[in-house]
Amino acid sequence: MLEGPIFGSLLKLALPIIVANLLQSTYQLIDAFWVGRLGGDAVAAVSISLPINFLAFALGSGFSVAGSTLIAQYVGARNRAMTDHVAGQVLLLAFGFSLLLTALGQWAAPRMLTLLSVEPGVYDDALAFLRITLGGLVFTFGFAMFQALMRGAGEVRIPLYIVLGTVVLNALIDPPLIFGWGPIPAFGVAGAAFATLLTQGLALGIGLWLLARGKLGIVLRLRALRPDWAFIARAFRLGFPSSVELSARALGMNAMVLMVAAFGTVTIAAYGVVNSLLALVIIPALGLSMATSALVGQNIGAGQIERARSIARLSSVIAFIGLSLVGVAAFLAAPSLVAVFVPDDPEVIATGARFLRTVAFTFGLIGLQMSLSGVFRAAGQTVVTMNLALVSQWVIQLPLAWFLSREAAFGVDGLWWAFPLTNLLMAAITMLWYARLDWQRVSLLPSSHPADQGARSPRR
Repeated sequence: MLEGPIFGSLLKLALPIIVANLLQSTYQLIDAFWVGRLGGDAVAAVSISLPINFLAFALGSGFSVAGSTLIAQYVGARNRAMTDHVAGQVLLLAFGFSLLLTALGQWAAPRMLTLLSVEPGVYDDALAFLRITLGGLVFTFGFAMFQALMRGAGEVRIPLYIVLGTVVLNALIDPPLIFGWGPIPAFGVAGAAFATLLTQGLALGIGLWLLARGKLGIVLRLRALRPDWAFIARAFRLGFPSSVELSARALGMNAMVLMVAAFGTVTIAAYGVVNSLLALVIIPALGLSMATSALVGQNIGAGQIERARSIARLSSVIAFIGLSLVGVAAFLAAPSLVAVFVPDDPEVIATGARFLRTVAFTFGLIGLQMSLSGVFRAAGQTVVTMNLALVSQWVIQLPLAWFLSREAAFGVDGLWWAFPLTNLLMAAITMLWYARLDWQRVSLLPSSHPADQGARSPRR
């Protein structure tokens, strides 16, 4: 992390993170597969709940950025006392915020479904699924924070193994909980939610047990779980902008869906298919961004600013070149890629291929932005990433999509062109902001702290 070839360090961190993210995305695929056997109303019940769940997760998961950033800098500084203190305090923050959101969600769930005009045949299943998943936010946020702590410490294999085990377990217990088996009653749609809740709870339990044993470079001690309100406020200020960032993106996606829906079923289907492909493209970029954040953060904590700069440059180059090559391949194979999802609908294939080809050559710019966002987070500049997200979604993309599709009379193509133009403008803005980054003031470590009395761990 602090010495040796940078490329190898990035690769060792990024690959397990990418695989773990891919595995976690299979939770919804597994649920969709089995729930689909219950019929259209059951699928609709799950589908209508997903945007609400995603928004709740976005609101809370931003705090994991604070955990990862602070842990990385203290690990880089070899300050074991503060590393353990940070772990306890950010976990408290995650648990407290999740319980608050759970209480709010249980009260708001029926009101949100009514606001969405959910049909009577779907309402009961949707409410059950939503309330169970919101009830498990403490497990979801807790395990997300455990993963963030491990990333900050440079340990990315253990979370991968835990995710792999729980995904397999989820696939095994989904059918009996949904359809019933022996003494287990059939819970229907709620069974899928119960399966996810149980596996997420198990994942968090394993993570906390490993932290308590102190085998992963961080020791979760009881005294670290006593609230340090000043530190919690500091972590909240660092993490809250990331929550706003993710929420802004989630709401922006929903607003784009409303614009797309005005152009009919074919356009909605094409947009959905290409969005699924874009989600797969973003996963490796996100993994590299997370690895960059951990690596840059540790080197900032160690005072190795020039090495941190070098990591930022190399990560940006890798992301830009790698995703540009993916973009070329996507452009050439666009009809075939869309046809994987809708093999028997030529109109959707043609519309989706046109969208994919319009955006494909800017994939590299997406990677560049995400790598530099990882650098901003490592430096504690979460307000910067929040502002970039707000500008991207609400100042550029949505107004541009509306103007090009309506006022400029480009129709559906105007929607598609909003994506590459946004990527181009945001890459330029992100690079300009990065050029202004004050590397001499990126350390988040205070000169002293009550928990900062232990000896620093020896150089490893």
